[in-house]
Amino acid sequence: MRNYLIIALATTCLVAGCKNESQPIDRHALLERNSPVVHQFDSLSTLTVGNGRFAYSVDASGLQTFPEEYSKGVPLGTMSDWGWHSFPNTENYSFDETLVECDFGRGHKEIYASQTSKAQAAEAEKAGGAVWKAFQRKRAAIDFVRKNPHRLHLGTLGLYLPEGTGFEAFTDIDQKLDLETGMITSSYKLNGEPVRVQTCANPRVSLIAVRIEAQSPKPIVIRMPYPTGGHSDDACLWIDDDSKHSTSIEAKSDKDFIVRHNFPEVEVFDEFGQKSMQDYSYWLDIELDSCQATIEQIGPNKVVITPKSPVFSFTCEWCSNTSRNESESGYDPSGIVARNQEAAAEYWHKYWYEGGIVDFSHCKAPEAAELERRVVLSQYLLAVNCAGNTPPQETGLTYNSWFGKYHLEMIWWHQAQFALYGHPELLQRSLAWYKQAEPVARHIAQRQGFKGVRWMKMTDPSAMEAPSSTGSFLIWQQPHYIYLSELVRRAYAAQGDEKKVAEVTAEYYDLVQKTAEFMYDFAVYDTMPNRYILKGAIPAQETLKASKTINSPFELSQWHFTMGIANEWRKRHEGMQNMDWDEMRDKLSPLHYISDSVYSEKYGLLYTASEDSEDTYRDIRLTSDHMAVLGALGIFPKCPLVREDIMRNTLNWVWDNWNWGKTWGWDYPMTAMCAVRLGEPEMAVKVLLGNKRTNTYLLSGHNYQDARLRLYLPGNGGLLTAVALMCAGWDGCSETNPGFPKDGNWDVRWEGLQPMP
Repeated sequence: MRNYLIIALATTCLVAGCKNESQPIDRHALLERNSPVVHQFDSLSTLTVGNGRFAYSVDASGLQTFPEEYSKGVPLGTMSDWGWHSFPNTENYSFDETLVECDFGRGHKEIYASQTSKAQAAEAEKAGGAVWKAFQRKRAAIDFVRKNPHRLHLGTLGLYLPEGTGFEAFTDIDQKLDLETGMITSSYKLNGEPVRVQTCANPRVSLIAVRIEAQSPKPIVIRMPYPTGGHSDDACLWIDDDSKHSTSIEAKSDKDFIVRHNFPEVEVFDEFGQKSMQDYSYWLDIELDSCQATIEQIGPNKVVITPKSPVFSFTCEWCSNTSRNESESGYDPSGIVARNQEAAAEYWHKYWYEGGIVDFSHCKAPEAAELERRVVLSQYLLAVNCAGNTPPQETGLTYNSWFGKYHLEMIWWHQAQFALYGHPELLQRSLAWYKQAEPVARHIAQRQGFKGVRWMKMTDPSAMEAPSSTGSFLIWQQPHYIYLSELVRRAYAAQGDEKKVAEVTAEYYDLVQKTAEFMYDFAVYDTMPNRYILKGAIPAQETLKASKTINSPFELSQWHFTMGIANEWRKRHEGMQNMDWDEMRDKLSPLHYISDSVYSEKYGLLYTASEDSEDTYRDIRLTSDHMAVLGALGIFPKCPLVREDIMRNTLNWVWDNWNWGKTWGWDYPMTAMCAVRLGEPEMAVKVLLGNKRTNTYLLSGHNYQDARLRLYLPGNGGLLTAVALMCAGWDGCSETNPGFPKDGNWDVRWEGLQPMP
């Protein structure tokens, strides 16, 4: 194995953006003290290995021995960004059946993919007959399109134990995830016999490498579940029905086994209603390292591999086609586990030693150690779950939420931190997906009567838009592509890599402009007050009606910032800006505030049309869910639409009055970022460490929300982004560590972070 420790220490001296006058951070010590350790079976203490495109989660056995027992905690997932499935479309539902026509006063009809409402259902049921039958058909079509395709659980791989064996058979458990090498080492006694399991993931493909050491051979069992199609679950339906799925051993020797999981032919519809048929299968390629074993199918979707020696080393690769060429005679996998362990160690050393890091060990504040733990583990979890070729789902590659689909309004919360922590290449993986999605996004804009591209909210690798009575009417996912592209450009510029700056600018320029083209066309010019307004959209808070809401403050600030970035790109690329875009920015409506000089909580301006067609406005104050008004200054820099004095009043009002028990994981870092920009570091630290359920970080580092969302990666990503702002500041900020109190208790040291805009 290469001496990667020497390489890593040398690399530390080259990391840009260091704000420390002292010695470089001891990254080895930082990673060692924050590597999680497990001493018992606990469904909320699941650990994971992976590479951003694939992840494999384990219980205290070091494998996936008890999937049912962990299904309601942090499940034992085996998931990838390529493994998806659709149920057979026996009723020939089409995407067009989900469309509804809306009129938001722009002079043209807008067609949205939407769910039905309770009021519509009641009206249709009352009408009865053909109306009720058509409504039922439409509702079934919407349900089918929303849940198809869904992400697959690719199968569990665990110890094969005698029936009835439970947690009580395991004693003296000592399991550790070594962050520096990406290796989980699990030691315990199984019925009194010492066992040691090492588990890691290959950094490039969907493969795990396992070494089991015991006094007697320990067989493993591979189980293939059928997908549930559930909204939020482990995606495992343990049924043995050959008409739905089947498992077979395709090829075998005493060192190499191939197992196939097959689904009968299913129908898949794309955004345009085009139907395709596919007989979907994927394979597991198990290679044995310096040992021999037998393989046996003991059930329709269950395979057992029994080693012939007490030391059992093997790799298992999940792939969409057979990876082993059967013509490769004489192939010898000896040493394959060690090679994968070495590859994983080199990958993680590069990640930790060449990227940004934050060290809280010199702080006197007792809560600093917990903040450091959350930061370091969040860095690991996001690299494992969210650095794939598609945008991540909110529960990553650990279990399914929203059918395994991803939400583009959340991509900023997952991915912005990669660029800020010196890993723009990881953010680029998912940004590349937007180019694939562009035809669908262009079609959405066209059917709604707009220019450019309108990015969908809830989707899958095909970019098919999931119908939603809320998501389809959101707009705050739209500017993320511009913001994230700019962060990538800035990250490479900070590294002094002008070649990469030129490459990414050329690669992203077209979609940056098309994204902004829609944003300009979406804004409406109001002649009387000579201003541009945003209307006909549901704000980020997701509880107000699109038909009655205008000028949501978060989106106004978002429009102002990202339209400026798009025009800067245009000037660099074409030598001139779009004057119409500049005029719109100058005339965007300022944020509305109420009589006590507080910005309207949430999205306070409601637009209603009175009987005589005159516009009227009223204020609302909501105190649960997202206090997204604070994102208008925090996520975004100060702009002319925002008054700092009023935002400070708003921040204080939120701090004192908000129902913090009914928030989400990213609300805490959003509030902290606002506090930092307003010069309130004490509040920033307090809110990040607030003792609330949705601000809980499990032993593994996962941000727990509730019984449905036992992990929530936007909270982890938001935490990292907030801490980057607290350390490195923003453009024009000359203060060192502006987000931490200057009381002598917060000697925070960091390297390799980039300032926010």
